[in-house]
Amino acid sequence: MRSSMRLAAVVLTTSLLAACSSQSASPITSRVHHAIGMGTNNVIAQAQAKLKTQPNDWQAVDLLAGAYLQKVREAGDPSYYPKVEPLLNRALAHDASDAEATTLMGTLALARHQFVAALDWGRKAHALDPASSRALGIIGDAQIELGRYPEALRSVQQMVDLRPDLSSYARVSYARELFGDVPGAIEAMQKAVEAGGPVPENSAYTRVLLGNLYLNAGRPQQADREYRQALFEYPGYPYGLAGIARVEVATGHYPDAVGYYRQAVDTYPLPDFVIALGDVYAATGDQRRASETYDLAAAEQQLYRANGVDLDAELALFDADHHRDLSAALLAARAAMADRPSVRTADILAWTLFQTGDDRDAEAASRQALRLGTQDATMFFHRGMIEARLGQRAAAIGDLHQALYINPYFSLLWAPVARNTLIALGAMS
Repeated sequence: MRSSMRLAAVVLTTSLLAACSSQSASPITSRVHHAIGMGTNNVIAQAQAKLKTQPNDWQAVDLLAGAYLQKVREAGDPSYYPKVEPLLNRALAHDASDAEATTLMGTLALARHQFVAALDWGRKAHALDPASSRALGIIGDAQIELGRYPEALRSVQQMVDLRPDLSSYARVSYARELFGDVPGAIEAMQKAVEAGGPVPENSAYTRVLLGNLYLNAGRPQQADREYRQALFEYPGYPYGLAGIARVEVATGHYPDAVGYYRQAVDTYPLPDFVIALGDVYAATGDQRRASETYDLAAAEQQLYRANGVDLDAELALFDADHHRDLSAALLAARAAMADRPSVRTADILAWTLFQTGDDRDAEAASRQALRLGTQDATMFFHRGMIEARLGQRAAAIGDLHQALYINPYFSLLWAPVARNTLIALGAMS
């Protein structure tokens, strides 16, 4: 039932959920929504001022915690996370039935990639407030990252039935994407964009997610339109800038890509942005700047870890892609698979195993990664490279062709490798 966004239909019809959960991250707390018109910094300042004179104003405590979480989304500064936790602990020590504080604890756990804890907090929040769609979003996000897909689909369906809005439609989109229904994912994300968000950043982020869907499907023109609209609606938005940079890379305009990535990094030094900038430098032959930028990315990742964010999967992928410390990468990938056994983590483990020369285990992990039918070019590329080295020529040709069919621009580093491998296999001239 497309009109109601029925997920069950998706499962039946497709053979058959920013980073992420970071991809469909929950907007800020509803109490902040009422005040956010004056800006997150002002919300923080006013809540702090109130708490100086009224330290036991628990609504202000929750408000400040939610504003700090929103600030991380806007500024990319993970040092706000340690400020959130003691505020929420105080609120919950005062009143264990504080549904808002409980929900925010779940949001914090998601942001830190602590998915078992997030699931626990989400369930507690849902028990305290069964009418809260936000609690269901936390539950569904955690279940997806923990690889509990049937449960996640039920949670997301319950969420969209309860409240069809930006947050629920975005999660429908991600669930459809995971199960290989890219047109359905785009449709749902378009609905999320149309629904609009409570604050400009939330709406801009959703439009960027729509752009990502287009670009990942090999449609850079449509992606560029969404990224530029996000910037029009929210000037200087780093995710929009990075999105345009990705389009510039796809279309071969590397100097322009460097410019947009530098603007994004100067505003929001997210490791993904920094790594992508380093890759452009490497592609243009500027190895000195590439090396310096990769070192910066590693430092940024350590900053996130120091503030309680579990980045085992992200660190493993970075190191595997760039051959920086493969033994450490493999340890991190295995730890990530134990903590968050999703299909995307399985793909990272497969690629890391391949880079360390363990092709048989890599093949098994890659089968796990693609078990939902996800139409992700990088996943097919990884499996194709594993098959090629195992001598499975026909399978390798099929998967590498599929990667380039899904998105010929899927990676500045690896799309050329896919083409060259097909040439070596005699399947492309």
